[in-house]
Amino acid sequence: MRRSHRLCLAAALLLGAGLLAGTAHAQVIDDSTKVRYGAHTTFILREADIFRGDTLGRMVDTTLTRLPQNRYWVHDSTYQQDLGNFGTASRRLLWEPNLQLGARLGRNVFDRYVRDAATVPYYDTRSPYTFFRFFQGNPYEQVFELSYARSVKKAFNVGFAYERFGSNKYLAVTSTQIGQVEHSNFLFFVRYQSPDDRYHALANFSTARHRAVEQGGIQPLPTDTLEGSDGRKIDLSRLFDYQREQVRLTNAVNRDSRDRVRLAHTYRLLGRGLTVFHVFDWNRQLNKYTDDRLVQQAGVVQFYPALLLSTAATDDRAEFRQLENTVGVMGNSNTVEYRLYGRQRTYSLVTRAAFGEPAVLGQALAERNGTQLFLGGTAAFRYRQFAIETAGELRPVTNITDSEYWARGIARLGPLSGELLLASYAPTLTEQELFGNHYRWNNDLSNTQVQQLRVRVAQQLSRHYLEAVGTVANISNLVYYNQQALPTQRGQAQQLTTLMARYRLNVGHVFFDNQATYTLGAEDDKQGIRVPKLVGTSRLYYQGYVFKKALLGQIGAQAYFQSRWKAYDYSPSTQQFYLQDHFTIRNTPLVDVFLSGDIKTVGVFLKMAYINQFLPQSGYYTTPYYVGLPRRFEFGIRWQFFN
Repeated sequence: MRRSHRLCLAAALLLGAGLLAGTAHAQVIDDSTKVRYGAHTTFILREADIFRGDTLGRMVDTTLTRLPQNRYWVHDSTYQQDLGNFGTASRRLLWEPNLQLGARLGRNVFDRYVRDAATVPYYDTRSPYTFFRFFQGNPYEQVFELSYARSVKKAFNVGFAYERFGSNKYLAVTSTQIGQVEHSNFLFFVRYQSPDDRYHALANFSTARHRAVEQGGIQPLPTDTLEGSDGRKIDLSRLFDYQREQVRLTNAVNRDSRDRVRLAHTYRLLGRGLTVFHVFDWNRQLNKYTDDRLVQQAGVVQFYPALLLSTAATDDRAEFRQLENTVGVMGNSNTVEYRLYGRQRTYSLVTRAAFGEPAVLGQALAERNGTQLFLGGTAAFRYRQFAIETAGELRPVTNITDSEYWARGIARLGPLSGELLLASYAPTLTEQELFGNHYRWNNDLSNTQVQQLRVRVAQQLSRHYLEAVGTVANISNLVYYNQQALPTQRGQAQQLTTLMARYRLNVGHVFFDNQATYTLGAEDDKQGIRVPKLVGTSRLYYQGYVFKKALLGQIGAQAYFQSRWKAYDYSPSTQQFYLQDHFTIRNTPLVDVFLSGDIKTVGVFLKMAYINQFLPQSGYYTTPYYVGLPRRFEFGIRWQFFN
């Protein structure tokens, strides 16, 4: 990690120096370059824009608001429960319905760090566009990204992006320069539109490699216990010695490797009213968990529930491959929009594991494969402040009760909108069957059904912005991982009621932004879905220009809060979060102070994260026996070049 840190920093300095020199040279040749090229001449388009008939896109983001917020450093900015460190396994904290039908691998703990090929940004640039960012949370976190795009004549744009981030260990180490997470992601993308504007094509190829050292959480020592009325108990407040703590796993590693190719292209037949489209999507995901230091005491295995295949080493692998072809027609006008499609999916899953002593890799389960068909579409009508949108997808099967589907309808009238969602989806392939060194199951599970109603109101009132979202959901036959880390199906329906409220205010140069989500029906005594009752963020900052408007700056504080709850535990060998009843996480707030600035195309920030450490305690937990990062200094730079 130390070496990569130096290499990335050196690359950043060299790149900055070179581009500064290039910029200085450009100023000598043509000072008007500054005016001619910039954010107003560089536009981002996504696949969804093309499917809506939008070929203009939107300008690149140059705002400061998200720059110092860690959850925007990765590709999924939702609230997450993780293992304390940047890049570790994580899951979405708030419940959301699943809209992915058919065969799915079901190993998603590293999803937030991987680009989604369907949402990759493409560019329309009048000049070459370069994006660079480097963030460092000393001495633990690091993010490096470099991307480049340029147009070849007017109809063709090509580019690439390289991303690397990682983190260092802060538990049970003698040095904070020992790496825990390493991630690299390479993306190549191409956009083409014909001179007559009838044909559009978007294509990208991405490859992601993620390696995370699994420490299994802190191992309490006898000195961490105290006497209670019911015997010895663990004093959780004594487990914040970070580097001096002991951990449960010392040589376990999770690897997640992904490759994906996606092509989406459209051809306009009859104006905007009739367009045919085709989407080709191939992806591969390989999950590999290894541990060659399996500890047994008096014949009892430590940490794991059992050793089923080998007492020498664990090497569990699952490789999932999927090929999809989607063909359809679509059309749009100022008031009406529609899309109809059919999709064929071919998939395979190969499961392997190490057997015997010495451990030898072999096939653990018979290969699972199949072909599935999906039918879907969307329709929308808009007139002034009124709009109706419908969308849905169906996977028909011989037994109609096993059919999968989702259907959604949305009605909007000015600031008020209502949404109804119905869904039925099958369990994932991992939930159905697994065979590894520590777990084995073969389940006959039925579809999960969801009925959800959501009402939203949002309105800007002078300096005030108000937004409220109320959701009522009924979930039947929910599949979840129980206290033994085994997939099971809830017999009774679970009802969730959620209220999200946001209030934003600015008075002169002072900005105040608050958001909170309150959930009922997912308390600690519930089997199935558990969510903290209250999750919220607050942000207060001063924004203004200095140095004769040469620099736009922000200075302020931001806080994150979640109420106490029995958070999910984590099983590294299966990459699954599961219910537990023995560990309650306190409601410790996390407060950061930051200073951000924007000088033309350069954005920078300085931040002291978790400034309230020791108030009221020396640390906090994110997952049972996994502590969050201590107080640290973070800084970052984002540089965009338009020539």
